[in-house]
Amino acid sequence: MGRGRQKAKQTKVARRLKYFSPETDYEALERELAAQRGEIDNPYGEIPPATDEDDWTDYR
Repeated sequence: MGRGRQKAKQTKVARRLKYFSPETDYEALERELAAQRGEIDNPYGEIPPATDEDDWTDYR
């Protein structure tokens, strides 16, 4: 590909990125920022406790 075609392709991609505005999930952003500030104890929800009763008989 010649330099002119390569530059034109880069310009096209740059324009697409510049004017592309995806839908923003403001609630998810708010949760993430609150978690970083320490306002939320566990941003990933409840984690179930580990159990010692693993049933490995099905895997043998």
